[in-house]
Amino acid sequence: MNLSAIPWDFILILIVLGVAVPWRGAVRVRRLLAQPALTSAQRLSLYASTIAFQWFIVAVIYWRSASRHLSPADLGLVVSGVWRTLSVAFVFTALLCLNQWTGLRKIALVPADQRGFLFQFTQKIMPHTTTETFAFVALALTAGLSEEFIYRGFVLAVFSGMFGSSLFGIFLSAVASSIWFAAAHLYQGRRGVATTFIVGTMFWAVRIWTGNLVPAVVAHVGVDMVAGLYGPRLLRTKVSPESP
Repeated sequence: MNLSAIPWDFILILIVLGVAVPWRGAVRVRRLLAQPALTSAQRLSLYASTIAFQWFIVAVIYWRSASRHLSPADLGLVVSGVWRTLSVAFVFTALLCLNQWTGLRKIALVPADQRGFLFQFTQKIMPHTTTETFAFVALALTAGLSEEFIYRGFVLAVFSGMFGSSLFGIFLSAVASSIWFAAAHLYQGRRGVATTFIVGTMFWAVRIWTGNLVPAVVAHVGVDMVAGLYGPRLLRTKVSPESP
């Protein structure tokens, strides 16, 4: 491990991503859950502020990466092997979206008062109107693009430089980048963090396999779309235990 080779600004960014971002998310969620319900204006404000914050982080990271001569290929921004990338993106996205849809169906079978914290949080922030839906689509696109660039692009590149290119080094880089990604979702509770870590590891695998971020971005956006567009409609519908 060559920690001394990591520039100070990269270390500072890692600290912000690993500490400040999770703390900010947890505080915001506590405030949201303390309110009995959110208005449409509050949801739209939440979407807009999240979009602005994520693109600000992306801009800072890209600026510092360019100044430290991290190439677009290092960040997963160069696509070689277009057909492999597209085929992996299609299959990977279909599998994750199917899994998300199945999970929502299972939750819908559980009585509303037993669905737990994550359902309560989701019910408050997911779109309820057409305007909110369009804003949520922008949020999902932002999350897919920005979070994959941040965690499977920048964070993975930094840890790869720290741990080296050996098989064990690659494994450590994968674990570390997935931990940072999971930490950003600390607001989802223990189960959400564990799930996010597993999904982050899967995103890392397709990133390494294809050499670029495209499959991970497409899958990330697809999963968020299913959750935001299909989830509220399904969870508001009373599904009987006898339903298929």
